[in-house]
Amino acid sequence: MLFSLQSLLPVILSVVAVNSAVVPAVDTSGHFHATQRTDEPQGKNITINGVLTYVSLPKGDFDPSTAVLLLTDVFGLPSPDNLLLADEWAAAGFATYAPDYLNGDAIAPDGNVAEWIVRHGEAQTTPPLLAVIDALKEHGVTQIAATGYCFGGLYITRLVQNNTITVGTMAHPSLLNVPADFELIKAQSQIPIEINNAELDTGFTPSLAEDTDELMVGQYAPGYLRQQFDGVGHGFAVRANASDPVQVAAKDGAFNASLEWFIAHLN
Repeated sequence: MLFSLQSLLPVILSVVAVNSAVVPAVDTSGHFHATQRTDEPQGKNITINGVLTYVSLPKGDFDPSTAVLLLTDVFGLPSPDNLLLADEWAAAGFATYAPDYLNGDAIAPDGNVAEWIVRHGEAQTTPPLLAVIDALKEHGVTQIAATGYCFGGLYITRLVQNNTITVGTMAHPSLLNVPADFELIKAQSQIPIEINNAELDTGFTPSLAEDTDELMVGQYAPGYLRQQFDGVGHGFAVRANASDPVQVAAKDGAFNASLEWFIAHLN
């Protein structure tokens, strides 16, 4: 079921609890940045329901009723790493859609996140996201496997809370309220969720990840899984230094964990 911005606002307000910790946004200098890549994105930018969207399709046959919705980090569609990540999902057999829910205002690699985030509240970010989801469903997509990275993790959380998608995963999420966001998931969601976190993340720290486990492990019937990747920091699931085997293994490991989660929970 789709949710409107009006119906979302009470949810946004209800998750702010006194005993919650807000996962801070990590500044651009705290993100992993890949070395120069030579591979070129294979998809295309298409406007879907008024929203610029990077679309990457499998080379062979695929199920058009199932789609991967990729919610990028703060660097958005201008970042080749995000486009190449969408291509990875397409290579795994899924029609993949990465909407520009940042409204053409992705942060620059050396930008100031604290200043940028002011322009990217849920009231600005949610409408384009819902517009693309609405269009996909209107065109026959019945299963949406959504994956979010960094900033995108907050919106995977919202989609899970509102039962809008079929299955969700996130990596090194930011701006969540822990444990309040997960208390809300437990109270009203039927959507399985998986988290990939980083040992060295200064946002969703291992301590916050463990707090989430205490609430979710064995207590959330739809399904919950968290995997920690050691030796890496924020952004590891999107970018890796090709010469660093720890980074490469962590990025590949996070992708494979999310892929396995999707396969296990899609029809």
